[in-house]
Formats: sequence, C-alpha cells, structure tokens
Amino acid sequence: MREEEPHEAGAGAGEPPRRRKPREQTPVQRALGLLVRREHSRRELTRKLQARGLDPAAASAAVETLAGQGWQDDARFAESLVRSRAGAGYGPVRIRAELRTHGIDGEALSRALASFEGDWSENARDLVRRRFGPALADDPALQRKAADFLLRRGFDAASVRAATRCDFDDELG
Repeated sequence: MREEEPHEAGAGAGEPPRRRKPREQTPVQRALGLLVRREHSRRELTRKLQARGLDPAAASAAVETLAGQGWQDDARFAESLVRSRAGAGYGPVRIRAELRTHGIDGEALSRALASFEGDWSENARDLVRRRFGPALADDPALQRKAADFLLRRGFDAASVRAATRCDFDDELG
C-alpha cells in the first residue's frame, strides 16, 4: 500500500497545501526595498511609495526615517547619477537638468557635478571619435552633425567646439 504525503493542517486530501498570506510591509520596509536595489532621491522615493498606494504623509515619514538612518542620501544619489550618466556619454548640462527633476539643486547639485573626476571635453571627444571616426576632420556637414549630437547629449558649447574641431590623426599617432 502507498503512503500518503503529509498535508498541512486543514488541507483535505487532494487539496494543495495552503500558503500563508504575506505580511503587509510597513512604509519604511517598502521604501527600504526600493533603496536596496539602487539609490533614489527623496522626491523619487516618495513618489514611488505614493504610486504604490501609500498616503503622502506615510510616504514622507518613511523617507525621512530612512534619510535619518543614512539609508537615503540625496548627495550620494546625485554623485551616483553623475557617474552613471557621464559613463553613458551624457554631458553636464543634461545631467544638471536630470538632477533638478529629482529635486536636487543648489549646493548638492554643484558638489555632485564637481565630484566627477573626468574631463567633460575629453568625454565629448571620445564620444565623437567613436561615433563619427576620423572623417569628421574633413567634413563640415559631419562636424555640424556631431555638434548637434553633443548638444542633445548635454555638453556645453566649449566641449562641443573642442570635440568637433580636433585633429584625430595627432591624437591617434
């Protein structure tokens, strides 16, 4: 005779075992769950919590609690965003605008951009070199196209001029 598999208490024969209902997370736990994945600004974290059904007061209180404990820090978020966007080929004008949409401004914004250890003009040159190649030096139409590309990416006029008027042969040789 075959032995029956044990069932959880209350489950009848042939019924799947009952699963426990997950406990409801507190607002702080929900916010922390978002922060362990990546950095968030206060504004972004509050907005996400509200979008998940928390009332504005509870969302703000949770964010304040985590900020007080060091889990959420706008300065750390801003520096992380600057590194990420600069590495993806964006310039300081675009990054500054994005930081402002996250509620970062003033001194924190300036410190985050100053924390970038690279050279914006060099980043623009590298981006143009990879995208347009050495043909850029002899083609004014291609230079305009490269300049437009860099401006859309958020580089300032000085970086754009430096990147589109350089002699690639001197740098490669």
